[in-house]
Order: sequence, then structure tokens, then C-alpha cells
Amino acid sequence: MTSGYPGFETIRAAVGLAQRAPSVHNSQPWRWQLSNDELHLYADMSRHLTATDPQQRALLLSCGAVLHHVQVALCALGWSSAVERLPNPQVPEHLAVLRLAPRRSSEADIDMAAAMMRRRSDRRRFASVEVPEVYLKAAAQYGTRFGAAVRPVSPADHSALRTLIRRAARHHEDDVLYQIELAEWSGRRGTREGVPARNSTAIRTADELPGRAFNDPVLIDPDPAPDAATWLMISTPNDDRLAQLRAGESLSALLLAATDLGLATCIQTEPLGLPELRDEIRFSMCEGAYPQVMVRAGRTAQVAPLPETPRRKLDDIFAELPG
Repeated sequence: MTSGYPGFETIRAAVGLAQRAPSVHNSQPWRWQLSNDELHLYADMSRHLTATDPQQRALLLSCGAVLHHVQVALCALGWSSAVERLPNPQVPEHLAVLRLAPRRSSEADIDMAAAMMRRRSDRRRFASVEVPEVYLKAAAQYGTRFGAAVRPVSPADHSALRTLIRRAARHHEDDVLYQIELAEWSGRRGTREGVPARNSTAIRTADELPGRAFNDPVLIDPDPAPDAATWLMISTPNDDRLAQLRAGESLSALLLAATDLGLATCIQTEPLGLPELRDEIRFSMCEGAYPQVMVRAGRTAQVAPLPETPRRKLDDIFAELPG
């Protein structure tokens, strides 16, 4: 390594922390390479969930989330990142190059890195405990710093969104390839990828805005009250690969800020995977902007913390190439 550049173990530690980033079905569709003092992010196309995410949008969102996570981790370790996104048009899976410089870590850097370790996808119902509006605004504003708009879904739109979520669920119930893929990637036990059974709850059809149905859920959610989550929409003015990658960075920022403020969160994308439903959401709820992902946020009434979801071994996703 050249002078003024972090050592290998520092980079490895940052990538290890970034592994906590959320991804579609916990597929972790990314890989990292360290070469000539630059850290490179690649999409792992072998982990593209073709039935769940036919347009690869959720894959790019996932990679954007891990890209933001690694920047947060590096800041906490004393390094800033100059990021070049989509650096090689001839290699579309090459998503970013990070060039590092020393910086002084701030208290906010440390707090965001700590939030990476605490964040979970909480699929339980959220309690009807008032969440200070300033918390939601602060989390949303932090998310908008990374290239996408973050706005609450109006209560007036809940009925229409509920209809679209249910239409997506019915469509997927009859989609054999989707069901096969869902069985492969959820209801997991003892693996380093996929959605664990212990982190999934059964769908309650009475919920106003139900989540995605995963295979073999075992997490008990005894709260009989209706879900009181606030729904947030992340959208972008464009819908190219760069916009989707930046939306993933905004998603990561929103989730970490919400976690730091003591809020529970969960990602929802199911109706956005179907182009006709996504178009309805775009024009009825986003004023023509492209919806990329939705987030439930709120307070959980459950005392017991959720277990960590598993992650792949670092050596499987990170390599140092000869200089």
C-alpha cells in the first residue's frame, strides 16, 4: 500500500461491517476487490433472483445499500471515500470504485456504524405508539442526501396501495417460478444467506398494508392490534442503473438514521417488482417519479430483540488482487 492509505486489515474490517447491509431475500448479491489502492464493488449476477426481481432493480438497490454501508464503515475507521459510480460501461456489473483519504471520524460517523450492527428487518407489527414527526423527517432528510427523494405515503393512499400489494401477492401465488425461488431463499435454517425462518412472521391478511409472504415463518408476533407503521417511499426522477444504485444508498442512509433514532424498519418491494403495478404507484403516489423501494418505520411493542440474519463469509465476497 502507498503512504496515506489504509492497510489491508482496515479495508477488510470495513467490508466486514458493510456485510450487514440489507439485500433482496438476503441474497447479498455483491463482491469486492481491492486492487492498486482502490476498492471496487461488483454486482454478483449469479445471485440475481430472476423471478422476484426480473428487471434487476432490487439487485442494484441491494448493491447501493452495501456501497453506502461501506462508506459509513470507512468513515468510522477514519477514511473518506471518493466514489466513482458505474466506472466501466463495458463491464456493467462493475458498479463503483472507491478511492480513500484520511479523515477524522466524527461522533455521527461512529453512531451510524453502530446502527449498522443494530439494524434488523423487523417484519412484526409496529405498535400504535406515537413516533415524533421530527424523527421521521430527520431520517428522511438524511436519506435524501444520497440521490433519491424520501417521502411518507399519505394515509389517503393506503387503500390504493393495499389493493396493489394484494394484487401482487395474488399474482405471485400463481407464479410457479416465483414460488420455487421463494422456497429456495426463505424459511432458511443454519445457512449464511436467504431469509431465516426465525426472522419471518406469518402474513395477516387483515393488516391494512401486509408484507411479503415468506416460506415457513416461525417468528411469533402476538400483537393483536393493527399495524401502525408509517410507510416511506423512495423514488428517483430517472430509472436508469445509476438512479437505482443511488436509491440503494438512500435506502441504507434512511434505515441507519431510523435505527439510530430508535425506530424499527422493514423494506417492502413486492408490488414494485411488477411493471404494471409499479406504474400505477408511480403516477398515483409519486407524481411521475420512479418508485424504487418502500420502507415501514415505527416502534415495535415486542421487548425481545430480533436475532441477526446470517451473512456470507468475508472471504467469499472480498479479495485482494495483486498490484
